[in-house]
Amino acid sequence: MTPINNYTQEELTKELQKAKEEYASYQRQNLNLNLTRGKPSPSQLDLSNDLLKEMDGYLLEDGTDARNYGILDGIPECKRLFAQLLGLKEEALIIGGNSSLNLMFDTLSSLCLFGTGGEKPWIYYSLNGTPVKFLCPVPGYDRHFTCCEELGIEMIPVPLLDDGPDMEQVKKLVKADPLIKGIWCVPLHSNPSGVCYSDEVVSMLASMETAAPDFRIFWDNAYGVHHVYEEVPLKNIFEECQVAGYPERVYYFFSTSKITFPGAGVALVASGPSNIAELKKHMSAQTIGHDKVNQLRHVKYFKTPENIRLHMGELAKQLRPKFDLVETWLDRELRGTGLADWTSPKGGYFVSVNTLPHCARRTVQLAKEAGVVLTKAGATYPYGKDEADSNIRIAPSYPNLDELETAMKIFTLCVKIAGVENILETKYNH
Repeated sequence: MTPINNYTQEELTKELQKAKEEYASYQRQNLNLNLTRGKPSPSQLDLSNDLLKEMDGYLLEDGTDARNYGILDGIPECKRLFAQLLGLKEEALIIGGNSSLNLMFDTLSSLCLFGTGGEKPWIYYSLNGTPVKFLCPVPGYDRHFTCCEELGIEMIPVPLLDDGPDMEQVKKLVKADPLIKGIWCVPLHSNPSGVCYSDEVVSMLASMETAAPDFRIFWDNAYGVHHVYEEVPLKNIFEECQVAGYPERVYYFFSTSKITFPGAGVALVASGPSNIAELKKHMSAQTIGHDKVNQLRHVKYFKTPENIRLHMGELAKQLRPKFDLVETWLDRELRGTGLADWTSPKGGYFVSVNTLPHCARRTVQLAKEAGVVLTKAGATYPYGKDEADSNIRIAPSYPNLDELETAMKIFTLCVKIAGVENILETKYNH
């Protein structure tokens, strides 16, 4: 396609009029389509329905009854299954409830209230008017930012490049400022860009010099087995930290939310021995143990890591046509126009689209008025502040293919309208 920016004012005006006429036709249809969150579709959830069948027993290998009190950190069978799947050590794991986000918030809260490694609780700095800080690769996951905002942790955005965070900037920042206590990382098929961290980036994160002795990496491997097109390897962050001499640097999070049921899955946190001991101490004041029956249910259902991988292959078969469709419409309507660029992820749940500067909010509003609800513009940045006003997250997993196709037709049309309006305004109407 000819770049829109090369059009004359008359051509742009005609293009805008044509797009708005088509847009009005969609408005008259009173559509209600939602691309906001990465929810599994009903057909994806159906693949795990056998989890709900009556179990053939509730006793663990050692004879413990899973229906009763006890086992604070999760049943051994469940630890073993996920340790093998993820290349972790069983003793490094705590199995929680259904939500890894819950574990992230609890872990962050405990650091704020109690500190770690003999260092001051992080809330000490806030009470003295100098809150601690977290690095946030952007675009990133809005709920990570919400956790920090809720706890009064200042967020510093750093660019997310094609192979992970901009490590030159990260290394410079963490070396200079002892109040920078951590960084959020989604190392595989990141939300929303689909970026996968390179071996080099993982090694640098593990070994970099930090001014804060209690600096922590929050390693949210939410999409660690969610390969849609091809499997992408990930270097073992724990092994790298061990070699670098920082065995307590990482908190690793994972869940089955998008493997089985988001409302009834299993989540885990893994870390070094001292961190795990601290977390268990604080957790013991909060609970006697999480849902062991559900942990056992997952173990009995999957049995082996290989069966989990086979299950993920079936989920990928359902997701692939949806990602293909998103790519098809972006390519057909926007490729070469100069109005947008986008990621082509190999897995995960999202596609990241960048409009022209100052066009994302307008695009999202236009889409909403035509019956397509998108994630709020700016949500992929701390405090909702995308200074360029350009990033939009698309979540194609929940709608069926017909709904998704209609939504993408409208979305690409809205990108065109917002972009052409912007060019006419900035180029011809100063």
